Amino acid sequence: MRHNKKFNHLGRTASHRAAMLSNMAISLIMHKRITTTLAKAKALKKYVEPLITKSKEDTTNSRRVVFSYLQDKHAITELFTVISQKVADRPGGYTRIIKTGFRASDAAPMCFIELVDFDENMAKTAKKAKRTRRSSKKAAPAAEAPVAEVPAEEVAETAAPAAEEAQAE
Repeated sequence: MRHNKKFNHLGRTASHRAAMLSNMAISLIMHKRITTTLAKAKALKKYVEPLITKSKEDTTNSRRVVFSYLQDKHAITELFTVISQKVADRPGGYTRIIKTGFRASDAAPMCFIELVDFDENMAKTAKKAKRTRRSSKKAAPAAEAPVAEVPAEEVAETAAPAAEEAQAE
């Protein structure tokens, strides 16, 4: 049974898994996008997102905590200067996993994981206005049409006979 086994061990020992996730996190921070298997990307997402959250607060202690996970001065500098400024107003969800298909050799599901705020292609498509089928000329008057106000007395008068009929049945 799998009681209390919440994370994917990825078929590795604890030290190998920690080293692999650390190296992948450094690569993600430095390159902003890496290609890997789906299982590794999901494990990396759980590993790197708390580190990015910790980097929002640039203190000596938070740098030391993140350095204990990554062990790379250049990645720490990149994380605390460039990345933390871009994600400062984002409440979470710093990474995105996009599936790319299957690897030819062993049919493993492949994907790439990227930092959300650093993808220029997605930023361009997000800025485009959403197109609708309705023309703006027809939609504008309907939105501006005033709603008739009904006095509260009339509402009470119409509701009272309906309540009496319900009691009579």
